[in-house]
Amino acid sequence: MATVALSSKAGKWIMVSSIMASAMAFIDGTALNVVLPSLQKSLNASGTDLFWILNAYLLILAALILIGGSLGDKLGRKRVFMIGIFIFIAGSAACGFAPSVTLLVAFRMLQGIGGALMIPGSLSLISSSINEKERGKAIGTWSAFTTVVTMGGPILGGAFGDAGLWRYIFFINIPIGTVALFILWREVKESRDEDSDQSLDFAGAAAIALGLASLTFGCLRIPDVGLYNWQVYCTLIAGILLLIAFVVIEMKSKHPMMPLQLFTNLTFSGANLLTFFLYAGLGAGMLFLGLNMVQVQGYSQLQSGLTFLPFTVLMISVARFAGALADKHGPRLLLIGGPAVAGLGLLILSFVKQTSGPSDYWTTFFPGIVVFGLGMSFTVAPLTTAVMGSVSDHFSGTASGVNNALTRIANVFANAVIGALAVLFFSGALQNEIKGIQLNSNEKQLVLKQAVNLGDAKVPKDIRPKDKAIIEKAYHEGFISAYGKIMKISAASGFLGALMALLLIRDSAVKKTKK
Repeated sequence: MATVALSSKAGKWIMVSSIMASAMAFIDGTALNVVLPSLQKSLNASGTDLFWILNAYLLILAALILIGGSLGDKLGRKRVFMIGIFIFIAGSAACGFAPSVTLLVAFRMLQGIGGALMIPGSLSLISSSINEKERGKAIGTWSAFTTVVTMGGPILGGAFGDAGLWRYIFFINIPIGTVALFILWREVKESRDEDSDQSLDFAGAAAIALGLASLTFGCLRIPDVGLYNWQVYCTLIAGILLLIAFVVIEMKSKHPMMPLQLFTNLTFSGANLLTFFLYAGLGAGMLFLGLNMVQVQGYSQLQSGLTFLPFTVLMISVARFAGALADKHGPRLLLIGGPAVAGLGLLILSFVKQTSGPSDYWTTFFPGIVVFGLGMSFTVAPLTTAVMGSVSDHFSGTASGVNNALTRIANVFANAVIGALAVLFFSGALQNEIKGIQLNSNEKQLVLKQAVNLGDAKVPKDIRPKDKAIIEKAYHEGFISAYGKIMKISAASGFLGALMALLLIRDSAVKKTKK
């Protein structure tokens, strides 16, 4: 298939459309975390509901993203990319109008289907359409622009959240996606793999989607019904069995969505285990940091969004330098040090207690965010180097897809398991905080029942006026206690990622990036 120069008119339109579509998905993800407090109040959502709103999208995306890439190769990258964009903006519009949590979760799943077709399509279109000599520069350009645009996500989300316009986080996707579709239709030629005759692994996709959904449901039911309820252990067992079935399907499939032979390479396995642990810590840490700032520490949602700027600036300024170091010296040392430093940043953040608000930011949250951002900045590019450089060129697209899917699976895991733990930690801390308050058993149950709402817990109406301020303080102290434990678990997850690099990743196995 003929390719085009990056500087040509066709090359520029390919880049513009790919960057716009990718930025739409990235902004949606980063901005949504910031507006969650506003969304929670507006829809009267519980803490469990918030995790489902996040997971509904991630579950479908994780299950279908590899199939999405295969469909593009088989049916036409431009066509599948455009279909993905259309479904994503349709799902975004439906999310924006959703009147209830249940419908919002359903429409987030629709967004996930669109994302699974759209996200792999952007890089796939660039890789297949731009001249080989300029491909690295094109991908670097795509990465730089999408990172800069994504930087605005938390700020945009904060501004919309403070104005009570959280729904516009979804509506903003419509004009961006529409322009990208128009450019693709008018200016970009179709691209497909003419030799591709691979069947699609729908059985594998169904097994992993249902398995992850069952595990998520089981974990998020624990705070409501307890660990030993039949709903919990039945769904957890079903989830484990379905994931085992997924592995069996992939072993026997002629065209698996996740070729298991890739994992016989210890460096590839180590890089993906590192990805899983690090991004689980990242997902949980950033979510609870945002909730803590807005719901307990008195930050506005815009201020909360702005606090992530040091992290993003570090990612933009350091990541390219880290990538060059990985190319020159190998990624191993960076992949040991980077996650360890990121874990240290999360650990520092775990010790932040009740503050006086944004005026204390520089001496409370700022140091931890900088250390965490520095660790991530030295990890992201070398991690890509290790993943892509540990497999043959024939499997490079699949390796990237597997790593991308594992990032989403890690976020699902973090939201489900750590989300359930957060409610349990909050309940336990709350029981200690209210011991000194004279409450009857019914009042105590009403107070503890609010734990499922995490930082949005409200004092029940039946509580005596003189006890309301004490209980409100107990909610704040209880949430901060739970936040500290969650951040320590997230830090441990980062340290585990560093351990995987130390034990499994070898520079000698990464041979494709050195030129």
